[in-house]
Parts: sequence; C-alpha cells; structure tokens
Amino acid sequence: MKDIHNPVCQTISSLLQRIGDKWSVLVVSTLGAGPRRFNELRREIPSVSQRMLTLTLRNLERDGLVSRTVTPSIPPRVDYELTPLGRSLEGPIGQLQQWALDNVGAIHVAHARYDEAHDEAVAA
Repeated sequence: MKDIHNPVCQTISSLLQRIGDKWSVLVVSTLGAGPRRFNELRREIPSVSQRMLTLTLRNLERDGLVSRTVTPSIPPRVDYELTPLGRSLEGPIGQLQQWALDNVGAIHVAHARYDEAHDEAVAA
C-alpha cells in the first residue's frame, strides 16, 4: 500500500525549509514593520550579505510572500513589502520568536547538561 503521507510530508518539509531559514525569518520580521528599500533591509539586518539578501528576497517574491515595486527615477527606487500571504506568516514567526526568547535559558541548561554528560562518557 502506498504511503499517502509521504508527499504531504515532503511538501511541508520543502515549505518549512524555504520560509523557516534564518534570512527569510529576519526579512519577514523586518518587513512586518512596513515597506523597505534594499539598503534599509541591509542596515536593519547587518549580518546578511548583499548576495544572500538578494537571493532571499527573490525566493520570498517567487513564493508570493514579498512584493517588489520599482518606481522609475534616477536611480530607480525599489521597495519591498509583505503581500497578504506574507502578512499571514507574521503571526507564526512571531510566536516562534517568542518561544525562542522564552526558552533560551532552558536550552542553554540542556546544552550544558548534555555536554557535561558527553564529556564524562568520553573520558571514561
């Protein structure tokens, strides 16, 4: 019998991989405050390279989460903003960010406990 859940799992995994990567989360969070130009995004997310920001914006635009508007001027003005679909992602991302803030201490304690146990096992 064919496993009907496998294609569903693959679809979910593919989507989460795309929208759950570090840069996509930061871009969606930043654009949640309103439209931004490329260099504004670079200033607000200083750890992202120009190339990675470009790729992330392209992928988010392709997925229908971000819109890109070019205003003819010299130089051309390009603005990025969340689409309605992108806005619908703000809630889950915000909840995930809050979960991380609420649990970072417990995660650090778990890391220390694991590392200590692992170090003792290696030493034995």
